[in-house]
Amino acid sequence: MAEKAKQEFSKYERARILGARSLQISMDAPLLMKVEGEELENLSYDPLKIAMKELDSGVLPITINRPLPEKKDEKLKELKVEELEKEEEKKEESEDKEDKEEQAETTEVVQEEKAQEVADMKSDEEVEEEVEGDSGAEDLGGSDEGGSED
Repeated sequence: MAEKAKQEFSKYERARILGARSLQISMDAPLLMKVEGEELENLSYDPLKIAMKELDSGVLPITINRPLPEKKDEKLKELKVEELEKEEEKKEESEDKEDKEEQAETTEVVQEEKAQEVADMKSDEEVEEEVEGDSGAEDLGGSDEGGSED
């Protein structure tokens, strides 16, 4: 007979196994090992103690599957490099778009300012009329001031 290697369980695995088996025993599942009446009395018919005895004796047909991660260093490095390159390209594209948008906005603002200046500019005739109107008013105001001095 080939002896099975006794499997080591973590405390969490052991607690899970004992809890499940003691529940089965408490629901009148058959015991997997022969236990005499005196032993049952010593164990106080406690399903948890009976489950511990079964687990320690190795009669429980329970195995734990612990999947371990596979090492994929090369693939991970390649993926990381590719992802970084893609991220850099996206950043550059977004920066280019932002620059183009900013340039478009500034040209629009400059054009609007120029249009405003052109709209604010008065025709030559209006400027001449203002200059003539201002000089005539100054002459009238200047003569009043000179006459009031004593």
